[in-house]
Amino acid sequence: MNIEHLKLFVRLAITSNISSAGRELGLSPAVASAHISKLEEELGVRLLHRTTRKVSLTEEGVAFLPHAEEVLASIEAARASVGAGDVLPKGTLRVTAPSSFGRMHLMPALKGFLTRYPDLSIDLRLTDTIVDLVEGGFDIAIRNADLKSSTLIARKLAPDKRIICASPDYLAEFGEPLSPQDLRNHQCIHLVGLESWVFDTPEGQVSIKTKGRFRTDHGEAVRDACVDGLGLAMNATWSVYQHLKRGDLVQVLKNYPLVTEAAIWAVYPSSRLLAPKVRVFIDYFGECYGNPPYWDQKYESFT
Repeated sequence: MNIEHLKLFVRLAITSNISSAGRELGLSPAVASAHISKLEEELGVRLLHRTTRKVSLTEEGVAFLPHAEEVLASIEAARASVGAGDVLPKGTLRVTAPSSFGRMHLMPALKGFLTRYPDLSIDLRLTDTIVDLVEGGFDIAIRNADLKSSTLIARKLAPDKRIICASPDYLAEFGEPLSPQDLRNHQCIHLVGLESWVFDTPEGQVSIKTKGRFRTDHGEAVRDACVDGLGLAMNATWSVYQHLKRGDLVQVLKNYPLVTEAAIWAVYPSSRLLAPKVRVFIDYFGECYGNPPYWDQKYESFT
């Protein structure tokens, strides 16, 4: 069974387009179509329903897909293991990441990653929408959240420390809260879905339902509104450590840490074998961010 035919079939299952799948592998539409026909002939079954616009898997194609993926993963892992790791991963690694974190902490490190792995290419999509990795054809996603249970495999890259901040102008006008309960008397900026803030206090965990006149679904907008003096905000240290250093923001309620399990995660589709290109990406960025991550090291140095 031709491995290149299997690669084409797997990409076709994702793209639903022979031309697109063939282009990713450097094949013309005619050659790609011929390869799929050869695979179907060898298996003795029809794998695809073909129309003028797109293709879809037949029942047999759906049943064959996970086996094709497992064969390809096994071959890639076997190649990487031969020669005690001398074989570098190659191909295209498709990554999706939150826009703010991606721009601030993925992009600056990509040059070093691509220099270390010259046979790899990166297709990076920055979006705050949680995308379906399998449907979107992504190898890996970076997510910063309290990761819920799913069919995906997750590796923790770094903690995602959250703190309460305000601008000096806001504090000068409205005063500084001295306890979580004081937040009820302040304007609070909300990231959609995080209106209740939970604090660790000497009396135990305290949940405060905050109020405010501005809410948004974008973390950078929360930070920027906080800098502009619209209110107090919960922010990730990776987003605000530079603003804290410059004095644009001030941390408040330092003695009442937020209770959160949020972290920076690398997630990838469930599989018995981890593709070498995914493994080196996770290892590289885990090392790059450090333990504790470099933004928390800088944050701790001036707080």
